[in-house]
Amino acid sequence: MTIFQKSLPRRTFLRGVGATLALPLLDAMVPAVSSSALARAAAAPTRRLGFVYVPNGVIQEQWVPAATGRGFPLSPILSPLAPFREQMLVLSGLAHRQADSFGDGNGDHPRATAVWLSGVHAWERRGRQGPTDIKLGITADQIAAREFGKETPLPSLEIALEQPTAIACDTGDCFYSNTISWRTETTPLDMEAHPRVVFERLFGEGGSAADRLAVARRTGSILDSVTAEVARLGGTLGPGDRSKLDEYLDAVRDVEQRIQRTEERGPDSFVDLPERPVDIPEEFEDHAKLMFDLLSLAFQADVTRVFTLMVAREASPRPYPQIGVPDQHHTVSHHRNDPEYIAKKAKIDTYHIQVLSYLLRKLQETPDGDGTLLDNSMIVYGGGIGNGNLHEHTNLPCLVVGGGGGRLRGGRHRAYAEDTPYANLLLTVLDKAGVPADTLGDSTGMLDTAPLSL
Repeated sequence: MTIFQKSLPRRTFLRGVGATLALPLLDAMVPAVSSSALARAAAAPTRRLGFVYVPNGVIQEQWVPAATGRGFPLSPILSPLAPFREQMLVLSGLAHRQADSFGDGNGDHPRATAVWLSGVHAWERRGRQGPTDIKLGITADQIAAREFGKETPLPSLEIALEQPTAIACDTGDCFYSNTISWRTETTPLDMEAHPRVVFERLFGEGGSAADRLAVARRTGSILDSVTAEVARLGGTLGPGDRSKLDEYLDAVRDVEQRIQRTEERGPDSFVDLPERPVDIPEEFEDHAKLMFDLLSLAFQADVTRVFTLMVAREASPRPYPQIGVPDQHHTVSHHRNDPEYIAKKAKIDTYHIQVLSYLLRKLQETPDGDGTLLDNSMIVYGGGIGNGNLHEHTNLPCLVVGGGGGRLRGGRHRAYAEDTPYANLLLTVLDKAGVPADTLGDSTGMLDTAPLSL
């Protein structure tokens, strides 16, 4: 039996000029006197939640698998997820009826975004002389953040792959289109699209813009300011932990260097927060991969255990010439049963799934306790519109990928009765994550009470 004389605190940080680097889980952080402590730590894994939103509906005939239960055939759109088949639940039949009009008129796209994690009908009233009043409800991610945030530097992280100015809206007010995360019924959270801002939110602390610029000019990286701390810590670690630390630092540095290559080098690239750099990767896939790498690092270092990500906003006009679709996404979603437009929309849907697989692979390849980050996470992927051509909020696209820290069993397609509230899924996911919630929006209860399955 190996005896450890002392252990590092789980919340160990390396501090430098303008940088604070949280560390991944190391063996030396296990607070126990014997090697069996690692097994006990694995028995209570740290669970994490991610919510990824896609707009404009999907081609349902090519999304929904042809059979239910285990052994279901992957549909054409979901085929890029073949490597994660046994860790994936496909859920069909769920609906968000609170996104329907209820006499409010147009606005199906903003309502779809608003309802996705809240289960609440987007309420807005324009005052005769004052500004528009808005009201929604706390979203599932923020319910989790209230619980998980007690133990992490950041309660949650909200990011996007498209800027707010890139969209048109069905109504005069774009408010509900720009976020899927609400802290309270009147407090929406901004979705950040700039990798530099996200990077500094995760790893930056203190120091002026001039300090960060001076370090970067001298060393090429603000993270090099923690070199002395790394050397000191490395001398106290065993070979396995030193290898883990080196791999983690290499990953952080790679992300930072990719951000730097995107930016204009000079004083304007190191503005004082909360000012934002103006440059993000030009290519959608490069932007997505960079943000996914940041999310993986945030989970690995336990900076946060909750994230939300908008792949694009509802009514997104983004074209996808890189996959042979030069048309705008929103335009092809209204395909009017034209086979050519249906094929283009299905291409976009499949491409989004392909890009998602990059994040899942990163999580799967990152050790966490006796498993991986994906084993201990639940990634919910979907949107608030099912049939984009008709603006319907039924039979919504929905995936849940990951092991949930041993509480989720994948490899199945589950079909639910028509109009089963999507909010029931949100309650179920929170329960699997160990977050208590009695109700959410229009929920009527959890989808299933079985301990290991949805």
